[in-house]
Amino acid sequence: MRAGRHFCAGIVVLALATSQLATATVPATALDRFLDGLKTLRAEFSQRVTDARGATVQEGVGSLVVERPGRFRWEVRPAGAEGSQLLVADGRNLWFYDRDLEQVTVKPADATLTATPAMLLSGTGDIRVAFDVKVLPRADGLDWVQVTPRANDADFRDARLGFAAGALKRMVLHDKLGETATLIFGKTVRNGVVNAGELHFIPPPGVDVIGTPLP
Repeated sequence: MRAGRHFCAGIVVLALATSQLATATVPATALDRFLDGLKTLRAEFSQRVTDARGATVQEGVGSLVVERPGRFRWEVRPAGAEGSQLLVADGRNLWFYDRDLEQVTVKPADATLTATPAMLLSGTGDIRVAFDVKVLPRADGLDWVQVTPRANDADFRDARLGFAAGALKRMVLHDKLGETATLIFGKTVRNGVVNAGELHFIPPPGVDVIGTPLP
């Protein structure tokens, strides 16, 4: 697996995330406030992946579309590459399309998103069930919240989300192999219109499809 490919599937497979609001006994974090009332989200971002020694192994740009609950589209275009990596959760299935390899992998969304960063924005449940949520010190002008999976078999070690003026500005994802993906969000649209076709995926003719989608 090429460096960075794991992060497209893992990230967003942070892409997308979220929880219900904190209970009365748990103080609301910047993440809770961001998710409160969130129905759709559209964003552009830049992404950099570094290895355990801090060396850059991949850079690129991407886009994200979320419709809660449980639906999103996440696409990353690595710098210097002709293809891109696309993740689409349509509410029943999670599709991962690698245009470079001309390969599609499909899995049931419920089984795939239980303890992944995708749960953070797509609204699939209470994140405090699957994650430990911790407020970090303010840094770089951002309010930071860290989420750490409670399950031992999760794809990542922790994710840190930075907020400013109520908007998601940065996400830092650490995986268990020592790689770090840093996403910087640019233009965002909250609760805008999302077309149904954006969150629907049909494998292109001629590509290899691994897995069987739920009807």
